[in-house]
Amino acid sequence: MTELFQRERDLLARSIGGFWRDENGQDLIEYSLLIAFVALASAALFTSSGSNVSKVWSSSSTALSRAASVAAS
Repeated sequence: MTELFQRERDLLARSIGGFWRDENGQDLIEYSLLIAFVALASAALFTSSGSNVSKVWSSSSTALSRAASVAAS
């Protein structure tokens, strides 16, 4: 019984050791984390810039309305 246990333990140790040294999926994880960071940063920028865009749009609309009324008269 102990010999079987020893073989299984050795097999498990080799499997875990090989998995620990294997770096095939590392790039995929790094790119996924980078994309997630860019998405979160973009969402934060878009959320905070919404009020600024609204202010610019409002002032542009006011300036164009004034220019249209001056041109019409």
